[in-house]
Amino acid sequence: MLGMATRVRLEDGSMSAAKLLSESGLSVVVLEARDRVGGRTFTVRNEHVSYVDVGGAYVGPTQNGILRLAKELGIETYKVDIVKRSILHVNGKSYPFLGAFPSVWNPFVYLDFNNFWRTMDEMGKEIPVEAPWDAPHAEEWDKMSMKQLIDKICWTKVTRDFALLFVNVNVTSEPHEVSALWFLWYIKQCGGTTRIFSVSNGGQERKFVGGSGQITEKIMEQLKGKVKLERPVVRIDQSGDNVIVETLNHEIYEASYVISAIPPSLTLKIHYKPALPTKRNQLIQRLPMGSVIKCMMYYKEAFWKKMNFCGCMMIEDEEAPISITLDDCKPGESEPAIMGFILSRKAFRLASLSVEERKRKICELYAKVLGSEEALHPVHYEEKNWSAEQYSGGCYTAYFPPGIMSQYGRIIRKPVGKIYFAGTETATKWSGYMEGAVQAGERAAREILCTIGKISKNDIWKTEPESKASLCSCFLVAGLVSGFIMHC
Repeated sequence: MLGMATRVRLEDGSMSAAKLLSESGLSVVVLEARDRVGGRTFTVRNEHVSYVDVGGAYVGPTQNGILRLAKELGIETYKVDIVKRSILHVNGKSYPFLGAFPSVWNPFVYLDFNNFWRTMDEMGKEIPVEAPWDAPHAEEWDKMSMKQLIDKICWTKVTRDFALLFVNVNVTSEPHEVSALWFLWYIKQCGGTTRIFSVSNGGQERKFVGGSGQITEKIMEQLKGKVKLERPVVRIDQSGDNVIVETLNHEIYEASYVISAIPPSLTLKIHYKPALPTKRNQLIQRLPMGSVIKCMMYYKEAFWKKMNFCGCMMIEDEEAPISITLDDCKPGESEPAIMGFILSRKAFRLASLSVEERKRKICELYAKVLGSEEALHPVHYEEKNWSAEQYSGGCYTAYFPPGIMSQYGRIIRKPVGKIYFAGTETATKWSGYMEGAVQAGERAAREILCTIGKISKNDIWKTEPESKASLCSCFLVAGLVSGFIMHC
């Protein structure tokens, strides 16, 4: 029966799927593995901070789905401070600069930088966002790692080192780990090299007043009891007329359709009857998650602003724990903080340290880069190690190693019987961000609406109008309908 039509899993995307299906007259149940909604978005509130996003947080222009959703829910945004000077720290020295990218004075390095950005954007033009595996050079570029591409097109060590940082920051993985085809596609579907890396007019332009977690929390309120927390899904049986979904605590749900919005690799934790098709089973074994520890250091005052710095630091130092930072002051500069990312190989190395040891290393780094002893005296510290999350497996997103996208990529959104797939990894615009999760969740919901005859096939891929919202940004996941929200 349509009453139990889908299943939802969480992050902003899963909940957006549940919201759309519910508004279309279908009965939905969201099964969430965690004790909270939000998935890879997570707004922490405690006695030290009114709110802080330790997961997906940023949004910007062209992220029209998440902005539209935020506007519907009455959630406002504010701009991340980038007005003052940023810092590039390299070879033990700090170089202030204005703009999205550091200034380069050496003419050979300048040409090399320009060639690197231009080449990536030009190669991206050949890649269809809906089907990167159909690009003219798909197989050739997919066999190549990003490290191989960087070594091929970059002439100078300075540019190669910054390219390493660029990959680490954007996909929380190493250049040798990711396919050149996949990374070029990823950059292209986020609007190109400048937009994905920028704050002003870019992917990190704004944050939500009150935190990004409000999006899924407000949708949960609208769904009025249809969201079931602490319900990890362990079995999906679609051998009968309806789909049977079983949770870890042995609850049984019956649905007409299921939407799975969990990271691809986590679907390996579920038992299927009948078994998954060969190609899907092979795909989900080949998509690892990136690694990141998100760190917020709080201070009595935003001392860096008095030094004419905006709080953005790009740090090229193998011994430094943090690779990039942004100002994390809320409107009115209450609870001033610096947000930093421990990325990829560094997240792996520092995971064995205690929280206090990581905090000390970060403070010492900030003091060195900013040239201020005030950085050594924080008043509070928050962090989130996403690689330790069993219902995420990492962050921000799953990545395609060399050789996988051209062979298996076309399976990523293909339904299996009555199971439909969402999650930010399946998006074709801003995949890896909250925007991608919203697009994917709503697309999967419309696939079901098409299947039951409520909309036409042409309506599945809806073109999102430019958002007029004040602006809002990174993850959602859901497993829609009768049953399950595992979480991404």
